[in-house]
Amino acid sequence: MRIGAAQVLNDNWTGTSTVPSRGLYPHQWSWDSAFIAIGLRHLSPLRAQTELETLLGGQWADGRIPHIVFNPSVPLDAYFPSPDFWRSSTAGRGAGAPRTVQTSGIVQPPVHALAAWLVHQADPALSRARAFLPRVYPRLAAWHRYLLHRRDLGGGDLASVVHPWEQGMDNSPCWDAPLSRVTPAPARSFRRADLDHGAPEDRPTDLDYGRYVRLATDYRERQYADRGGEFAVEDPAFNALLIASEHALAQIARELGATGTARQARAERLTAALVDRLWDPAEGMFFCRDVYGGNVGRGGESSALESERCSRSSDLGSERRSRSSALGLEQRSRSSARATERRSPSGALIPERSVAGLIPLILPALPREIASALVRTVGGPHFGLGGDTRLVPSYDLTGDAFDPHRYWRGPAWFNTNWLLERGLRLHGEHARADGLRASLLDTAGESRFAEYVDPYTGEACGALGFSWTAALTLDLLHGPSGADQADRIVSHPGHFAFDKAHSATGHSTTGHRTTARSAAAHSAFETGAKGGDRG
Repeated sequence: MRIGAAQVLNDNWTGTSTVPSRGLYPHQWSWDSAFIAIGLRHLSPLRAQTELETLLGGQWADGRIPHIVFNPSVPLDAYFPSPDFWRSSTAGRGAGAPRTVQTSGIVQPPVHALAAWLVHQADPALSRARAFLPRVYPRLAAWHRYLLHRRDLGGGDLASVVHPWEQGMDNSPCWDAPLSRVTPAPARSFRRADLDHGAPEDRPTDLDYGRYVRLATDYRERQYADRGGEFAVEDPAFNALLIASEHALAQIARELGATGTARQARAERLTAALVDRLWDPAEGMFFCRDVYGGNVGRGGESSALESERCSRSSDLGSERRSRSSALGLEQRSRSSARATERRSPSGALIPERSVAGLIPLILPALPREIASALVRTVGGPHFGLGGDTRLVPSYDLTGDAFDPHRYWRGPAWFNTNWLLERGLRLHGEHARADGLRASLLDTAGESRFAEYVDPYTGEACGALGFSWTAALTLDLLHGPSGADQADRIVSHPGHFAFDKAHSATGHSTTGHRTTARSAAAHSAFETGAKGGDRG
C-alpha cells in the first residue's frame, strides 16, 4: 500500500507541486496541496516543504491563498474555469494578485498552517536549516488575517465563504437554498471540461454549474471585493480548519521563540463563536449559516428551492435512494415535527446535515458535551459510522438529496474521514478511530486511491490515483494521528530512496531556496543521521 500510494504521488508530481489528478485536475489546488504535504512528509519532508512553498508563491498581497495556482504549460481548454476566466493579474490587481503567476480569485479551506506544522515535525533539523517556518509563518499569518477580517461578513467573528467552491464541498445540498437566489449564467457562456472525465450523473447539474459560473463572474467583476455578492455562508468545517490552523500557528510561534499565547486565545475565542453561531443542541451537530438568508428553514423553504428539489429528485432516480428512504422517513418526520426556522440578525441556519457539521470534532477546546454529541451523531442513522457504511458520507444518509455517487451529495471522501479519525482520537474515542482508520486503508487500496467512494460499498467514483487519497493513506499507515508529537520523531531511511527515485525520473526534489547549508543538512538526514518521521 505504501509503494502504491508513493507511486500515485510520483505520477502526479510536476517538479514543484502535485496535481490532484492528471486528467480532471491538472493544476495545483490549495487545500489539496495541504493534505498532500501532510502525506508527503513521510516520504520526503523536503518535497512536502516545496509543495507548500510553491502554493504560497501564488498568494495575493491582501493575504488570500487562491484555490488554484495555474500551470502555464497546461492548455487553456484542459480545465474550466481557466486563467483567462479569472483574469487574476488584471481583475485582482487592486487586491494584490501576483503579476507573474496566474491564479483563481477565490479561496479554499485553511488547512495550511496545520500542514506546515506537521511537515516541520517530520524533520525539524531540515526545516530549521532551510528556515522553513520563518519563511512561511508571515504568509500564513497574513492568510488568517484576511479570513478573520475581510471575510467576517456576518459580524459574528467567523469567516464566510462567498462561493461554494471555496468551502471545498462544491456540490453539497447545503448550498441549494442560498444558490436558489442566484440567476445562472447561460449554458452557452461556458464549456464544462469536468464532463470529459466523469459521468454526468455523478457531477454537478448544469443548473448548479451555471450558478457557480455566475457567482464567480460577479466576484471577478467586483475586482474580487468580498462584500456585495449574493452568496455568503459561514461553514462549520471551513471555520474549524481555520481554528485548528490557528492552534498550529501558536505552536509555530513558540518554535520561533514567541509565546503563542495570543494565537491560542484567539483559537479559543473562535471556538466559542463557532458554538454560539452554528451549533444546534437539538440536532447534536453544527450547521451552515446563510448570512444573507431569510426564508430558509425546515418549515419555510422558498418555493423556488422546493421546485428545484422536485426536479433534482426525478433526475437522480429512485434506485440510488432506495437504500435510505425507509430509514429516512421516520427520521425526517421526527425532525420536521420539532424543528423550526432558526434565524438571527445575520441570517439563518441551513437545515441540511452535512459532514461539514461534524468536522469541528478536530478542535481541542470543544466543550466535552458537544464532542460527545458529535460522536453520537456520527455513529447514528444520519452518518452510520460503525454501522452499514464503510466510511462517513458527505451528506445525511436519510436526506431527500442523498445520492451515494453524486459529487458531495452523499459519497464518502478520504480527507473528511481523515479529519474525523483525527477528531475521534483527539477526544478519546480510540476504538471508533481505529475502526475508521482500518476502513479508510481498506477502501483506499481496494478503490485504487479513488477521489471518493460510495459510502456503503466503497465503489470507486471520480478520478483514480487521486493525490490526497494517496497522501492521507500514507499518513494513516504511519500510525494513529495522536502520535503527531515532535518527541516521537525518528529517522526514516526510506526518504532517501524516494527522493533518489524522483531524481532518476527527472523530477526536481529540491526547493528553489535551498542553500548549501540546507543541502548538507538534507544529505545527513537522508542517510538517517538526524531527523526523520515519527514511528
